[in-house]
Amino acid sequence: MTISIPFNRPYASGKEFEYIRQACLSSHISGDGPFTKKCHEWLRAHTGSANPFLTTSGTAALEMAALIANIQPGDEVIMPSFTFVSAANAFVLRGAIPVFVDIRTDTLNIDETLIEAAITKKTKAIVPVHYAGVACEMDTILEIAAKNNLIVIEDAAQGICSAYKGKMLGSIGSLGALSFHETKNLISGEGGAILVNEASLVERAEVIWQKGTDRKKFNQGLVDKYTWVELGSSFLPSDMIAAFLLAQFESGESITAAHNAIWEKYHLAFEELESRGRCVRPRVPEHCTHNAHFYHLIVAGDKRAQILRGLAAKGIGAVFHYVPLHSSPAGIKHARVSGSMVNTDRLSAGVIRLPMWVELSEQQQALVIESVIAELNEF
Repeated sequence: MTISIPFNRPYASGKEFEYIRQACLSSHISGDGPFTKKCHEWLRAHTGSANPFLTTSGTAALEMAALIANIQPGDEVIMPSFTFVSAANAFVLRGAIPVFVDIRTDTLNIDETLIEAAITKKTKAIVPVHYAGVACEMDTILEIAAKNNLIVIEDAAQGICSAYKGKMLGSIGSLGALSFHETKNLISGEGGAILVNEASLVERAEVIWQKGTDRKKFNQGLVDKYTWVELGSSFLPSDMIAAFLLAQFESGESITAAHNAIWEKYHLAFEELESRGRCVRPRVPEHCTHNAHFYHLIVAGDKRAQILRGLAAKGIGAVFHYVPLHSSPAGIKHARVSGSMVNTDRLSAGVIRLPMWVELSEQQQALVIESVIAELNEF
């Protein structure tokens, strides 16, 4: 089948290639160059986090977070099962055990009311994942963490330009991970960032970011040579990647507005279908400002595959989403479940994500809407 309306199409806002040219002509194209510093300035200004660090991916940001948080073998980390594998991998690589809890039926985020029951003497961290750029209930999660002396690491991979009660996602917990993968709102192909929001963790983060060395102190003239002082890795992206990303950042407002316009058209178009019980539309709590990262519907799980085939036959690249980690081979081997996964199992089986990208035309979106309505009216 030929897909004429893909699920995603990466968007260049205009200055990306000029900035890459400038980076190539500079004397610094490796990590932590001039464009990296400009990206850090933008992140400080637009997230409220004083200490951002660009990384090679959102996955790398989570892996760096696990190092910063000093996650040790046998530690337990609470997270939803309905998420991407990177959220679990980052901690399993440190020898820790992901502990999965169920999700809410409205936002598909971690059910904050189930977290305390999952806490044991081995629990070290809570990892809320902001699904589709809609915030988890962070006040409750922070209260639970404070009461139990746990660190909160936000997986805000989908959350750039989204907020919870006026606070930008990724800036609320002790640490926050962002992604700039080509499927995200603001992109650099591959790329990410970690936001370090707790002052006591900043120096450790700088060392880990610099491959486990005290290179920053050397650059500041505080030591006469730099050396290996801590575990670390090569988390820095090339400054050419940062150059592309800076252009995206500078167009962040217009890109987010375009996503929101498409999201709102979908939402209005499927209101009648939802009223007849053919699907469930996304829910965004009033205290959350979302970035319209993607638009999804929840349909009957036993009908989803047929619906996706029908849309593909019409050239529309609608897709499903995560296979729950608790039921995956690696999840069974490396993690454990706390309580029932009834919502995760049921809702994940019915998620359909629709095409969403900046240059999706009105005609293309109209065809997607018409086709979805036709498919769902078959049942």
